[in-house]
Amino acid sequence: MSQQQGRPPGQQQGRPQGRPPGRPQGRPQRRREEEEPWIPKTSLGRRVAAGEITTMEEILEAGMRIQEAGIIKKLLPDLETEVVDVGIIQKMTANGQSTRFKAIVAAGNSNGWLGIGQGKSKQIRVAIEKATSHAYLNVSPIRLGCGSWECRCDQSHSIPFKVRGRGGSVTIEIFPAPRGLGLVAGGKVRRLLELAGLRDAWTSAKGSTTTMTSTSKALLECLRQTFSQG
Repeated sequence: MSQQQGRPPGQQQGRPQGRPPGRPQGRPQRRREEEEPWIPKTSLGRRVAAGEITTMEEILEAGMRIQEAGIIKKLLPDLETEVVDVGIIQKMTANGQSTRFKAIVAAGNSNGWLGIGQGKSKQIRVAIEKATSHAYLNVSPIRLGCGSWECRCDQSHSIPFKVRGRGGSVTIEIFPAPRGLGLVAGGKVRRLLELAGLRDAWTSAKGSTTTMTSTSKALLECLRQTFSQG
């Protein structure tokens, strides 16, 4: 087959010059962002990085305040983060309508540790990052056990006693349940209980439970009482 006039030799017809075969046009390759190394800025962070403190229990017993998310990541490396809710905040200002994003993120290891954080920003990615950092700083211990009179086993599958928490207009109660019942709760509340490590529980909620800001606050207060009252 003869070459077309004005086409350089070796260039195939129908393929633009300078683009390798097999790669779709207009879709640049995504670069994988690497997490920046943690540099401690507080005295507690430097002690954790140096290996002087190796468990979260040591910090709780000493009553120290955690101000860096890197401390939680180092002492609890099995924590998982999950975006619970994302919303839009709109308000009128002197310059016009302002739009921001609000994100709620939960961090838990499904074994007695849970934290919930909230972040706001004009960009949804930045809002999720702020909420994730806040969730790490809010991580609290949760006492697991079996407080159900129908079960009375020695396994940590539920909570040891009934707890009640309130956030805004939402009030949540969690009751111990026998083994094998499961989590009797709504979708998002059930996922938060799973991240905390509960496998069996009854729940009761009152108020505007569709507002996840108040619901997550009430649930976290509930679970914190299992450790503070136990």
